[in-house]
Amino acid sequence: MNWYLDGLKNYTGFSGRAHRTEFWMYVLFTVIVVVVLSIIEGIVGLTGILTTLYYLGTLLPNIAVSMRRLHDTDRSGWWLLIGFIPFIGAIVLLIFYCLDGTPGSNRFGADPKGGASMSAG
Repeated sequence: MNWYLDGLKNYTGFSGRAHRTEFWMYVLFTVIVVVVLSIIEGIVGLTGILTTLYYLGTLLPNIAVSMRRLHDTDRSGWWLLIGFIPFIGAIVLLIFYCLDGTPGSNRFGADPKGGASMSAG
């Protein structure tokens, strides 16, 4: 849950890097919240109101953590726009999200795993 709360607190943090664990734990907790809200909506008889409000409320944190995850793989946050391409865009983003981050520092900051920089020198 700390990964999720850290993602929400850093909702304007579009710079820096987010390693795989941070990203996927945030996604997991988001899925759990959506499932619980959907069950509540089904019981009460609402049609997507709670989940829509939740998605709107977490739009910026979702974009921010996704951008930081792309930064960890040394890709620009503009790669998020590929998600607008039906089916193919989602697959490409999923692959990027699953890739290991760049070891050491990259152009977006220090390694979020805390590893030493592996620059040649």
